Amino acid sequence: MLTTRPRGTSDILPGEVEKWQYLEQVIRRLCREYGYSEIRTPIFEHTELFERGVGETTDIVQKEMYTFRDRGGRSITLRPEGTAAVVRAYLENKLYAGPQPVKLYYTGPMFRYDRPQAGRYRQFHQLGVEVLGSHDPALDAEVVAMAMDLYARLGLKDLELHINSVGCPRCRPVLREKLQDFFRARLDRLCPHCRDRLERNPLRILDCKEERCREAGRGAPTSLDHLCPGCGDHFQAVLKHLDNLGVAYTVDCSLVRGLDYYTHTAFEIIARGIGAQNSIGGGGRYNGLVEECGGPDVPGIGFALGLERILLTMEQQGVVFPRPPKLDVFLATADEAARDRALVLVQKLRREGLAADRDYLGRSLKAQMKYAGKLEVGLVAILGSDELAHGVVSLRDMATGNQEEVPLDRLAEEIKQRCSEVKL
Repeated sequence: MLTTRPRGTSDILPGEVEKWQYLEQVIRRLCREYGYSEIRTPIFEHTELFERGVGETTDIVQKEMYTFRDRGGRSITLRPEGTAAVVRAYLENKLYAGPQPVKLYYTGPMFRYDRPQAGRYRQFHQLGVEVLGSHDPALDAEVVAMAMDLYARLGLKDLELHINSVGCPRCRPVLREKLQDFFRARLDRLCPHCRDRLERNPLRILDCKEERCREAGRGAPTSLDHLCPGCGDHFQAVLKHLDNLGVAYTVDCSLVRGLDYYTHTAFEIIARGIGAQNSIGGGGRYNGLVEECGGPDVPGIGFALGLERILLTMEQQGVVFPRPPKLDVFLATADEAARDRALVLVQKLRREGLAADRDYLGRSLKAQMKYAGKLEVGLVAILGSDELAHGVVSLRDMATGNQEEVPLDRLAEEIKQRCSEVKL
């Protein structure tokens, strides 16, 4: 139907969009203070980027991507996540030739064909943070602390930070072999996708959403038990830095992120009480991704936070959002002569930096005043033939009902003065 939006999408309407604007404002300030620059990548990319970057055995690539052929026959995919696209931009624009590390952030829509539920949509929005060019474990801790700092600034409480190390190409083969032995004895309990993953990437079985696979994975070998010395030292250093920063965490040896590119540190932030899908963000290291995408051996780390889930958690925890800004003044007109002048006057007020509007439905003066009340406007400037003849406007304070005449050439100055007094 033409009047029904596609399943898994949402309209963000006036009254709600102001919450998004507030969240985005806090995000931009946070990123500036942490030294990040914004990057904007295309909504769609070549499918191969996600197949190679995210991983062919992941649920995202196998089940969830929106992929199509364009008119040139090229396979194109709406971005299901942002990191691979940032790495592609890093390489294509030779950002590796500049000062390192490169600290980038982005916000915007992502697309996954998933089962819609509370806080989970097929078109959803993320804040992503990526740092390329440093392997320092202090950076891991700073990135984790940055995510928790955002939640604190937004007033969220009772969040759980889960952290793990998923190893590196040196220690993964041992874990891979152990997992294969473990799951071969449970092959009949796995879903078809996980049976296929057993030989190619058994670690992905631990990330399967099927309940039978989760049950079959209980007691499986963990990455923490098979870390090489380098990965073990790195993880302990990350935990030490988190301790120094006062960031509380839980070491979760069962934590596996849903993308193949993760190495070393992996983390997830949990908010209880928002539904079955209670993760509101996470991330980790991806030291091999730049090289996998055809670039040099450049380490990276980042996170992605779901904006819908953040807003859902804020609402469920009773966080009070700032009141959205209203019009500074509404211009009401008493007759036809004043209506013609009103358009010019409203535009002058806007050029003075004031938020101003007027009636466009030909309402009576009484109806205009009632409409201004519904808009919760603090000041109404009333203009009629008598006011025009004397070069004045009647300015009414809607809260007190007090009304006085103000010269037209001083109207903007008077409104600004009264608005500043209200803010004080």
